[in-house]
Amino acid sequence: MKVMVLVKATERSESGEFGTAEEFVAMDLYNKELVEAGVVVAGDGLQPTSKGKRVAFDADGNTTVIDGPFAETKELVAGYSIWEVASMEEAIEWIKRSPVRGGEIELRKVLDAEDFDDSFPAEIAAAEQRMRPERTAAQ
Repeated sequence: MKVMVLVKATERSESGEFGTAEEFVAMDLYNKELVEAGVVVAGDGLQPTSKGKRVAFDADGNTTVIDGPFAETKELVAGYSIWEVASMEEAIEWIKRSPVRGGEIELRKVLDAEDFDDSFPAEIAAAEQRMRPERTAAQ
């Protein structure tokens, strides 16, 4: 199963401070373990929200662009990974080994066709399966 790992922002990450040399070394070692185990599919850190934008849609589809920074640091994401694991429990065990300190990480299963009931049209599921190799190759 695929799991999205959302590293929550902190005041520190939102200020643009990304860490000390020692923290980078520890994270690099951890990431190498994940790669060597075949867990990581993709992942990156994100710029602070002061450099970001949000696009809000009203009920009619009209849009409003909102410039960062955004409030409520605890609700923001500073980085992400996509992992391929056997279970959520396996993902949790990997997260417990993370060198992250003073932060929070959210784990969410990536939806796939099996997560939907019979209302998910078979032709859309088939099209999704056909597109997966194309998306992977584009990365």
